[in-house]
Amino acid sequence: METVHRPKSASELATLAVAILIVLLGLPLLIMGAQLAVLGGSLYYVLFGAAIIAGGILMAFGRVVGALVYLAAWICTWPWAFWEVGMDGWGLLPRLFGPSLVAVAVLLTIPVLNRIQRETSPRGGMI
Repeated sequence: METVHRPKSASELATLAVAILIVLLGLPLLIMGAQLAVLGGSLYYVLFGAAIIAGGILMAFGRVVGALVYLAAWICTWPWAFWEVGMDGWGLLPRLFGPSLVAVAVLLTIPVLNRIQRETSPRGGMI
């Protein structure tokens, strides 16, 4: 059974911190998004919350695919945000700024995740 990767360096510790942050950000999105969906609101928050929780967990296991899952969810956020609020800058700001800031942190973890995955994977594969 695979376990959470134990950090051996500062960069690995920072990567684990980003993974934990993503999971913690995803939980309220999932829970409150489900409440919103029950009231007839958008399913986006449920889907985004579930995706980033999955991505964060995979990153905590040292898997590159976790970062890719987050980035895919982030990319899907852009068209959704424009569909929901149009070109309203103040409406776009809370929908795009935070996820984009986290996306920068996730991009910075990819080299570390690649190294972890090469060291821990019996085949040294990317996924």
